[in-house]
Amino acid sequence: MKLSIIAAVGKNDELGKNGDLIWRFKDDMKFFKDMTWGHKIIMGRKTFDSLPKLLEGRKHLILTRKRIEFPEEVEVYHTISDFKKAYQNSEEEIFDIGGASIYEELLVYANKLYLTEIEAEDYEADVYFPRFNKDDYLREELQTHQDEKTGIRYKHVLYKRK
Repeated sequence: MKLSIIAAVGKNDELGKNGDLIWRFKDDMKFFKDMTWGHKIIMGRKTFDSLPKLLEGRKHLILTRKRIEFPEEVEVYHTISDFKKAYQNSEEEIFDIGGASIYEELLVYANKLYLTEIEAEDYEADVYFPRFNKDDYLREELQTHQDEKTGIRYKHVLYKRK
């Protein structure tokens, strides 16, 4: 299984608050779309519920303990072990798009982390990216941006497991 994580994090690993993203930058949304286009994306139920609609050009996988109905085009897994079993021999890259508990549970299986490192803080954040040992990864800066509206700087960074 080739699992990659993609997330946007603040200076203190902030991910979100009140069930939504903290920051929305046009270039970062384009980066997310470009990286995940044509791939399977795995997420938790709350992340799925937060989407305005199914994301075009991607196959949606949901990891949830709840036994509820989802659209028929969505694959649902109730355990990590079921998900791993389904994709253990797959060579296709699957992107973990969150939320925080899914990042935490799948981090150990991810070989790449595509992180948007935002040079800002939000003290009202209520969801955080899990801590990880950066010494276990090679870090490569892919792009640097500055948001036109807010002036906030951010970098797209790839962490590859050593």
